Amino acid sequence: MNSQKTIAEFLAQRSFAVVGVSRNSKKFGNQIYKMLKEKGKEVFPINSFADHAEGDRCYPDLHALPKKVDVVVVVVPPKEAEQVVKEAAGLEIRRIWMQQGSESRSAIEYCEQYGLDLVHGECIFMYAEPLESFHKFHRWVRSLLGRMPQA
Repeated sequence: MNSQKTIAEFLAQRSFAVVGVSRNSKKFGNQIYKMLKEKGKEVFPINSFADHAEGDRCYPDLHALPKKVDVVVVVVPPKEAEQVVKEAAGLEIRRIWMQQGSESRSAIEYCEQYGLDLVHGECIFMYAEPLESFHKFHRWVRSLLGRMPQA
């Protein structure tokens, strides 16, 4: 279960890899990549089929990164998520954020089995302050419905 504390700890980190950045700037991976950069984070785009994303060098996988990152944000189809999680664990990256729609039962179970810190089933846009108006409204609605992570 996600907690506000865990989410805050994730977002307080300095460096992120976003696995699933696309050539299409309107896709979620790109939007997350750009948002984290705008918030002053060191962010690395990962896509094995692209050389560049949003004008920056794109890396084919986590092994190719020039440094170890603090958090891996997973924005790939669920069937690919477990491989990303295993790769991160092999590199001793302990924090995994599976963006809504990316999680798979096997990837979640792998994180639990190997003691990785995990956020899943949450949209990173709803927590990265300051919030955009749409995400602020969405968070407010979820709060009204009692669907926000607890302390």
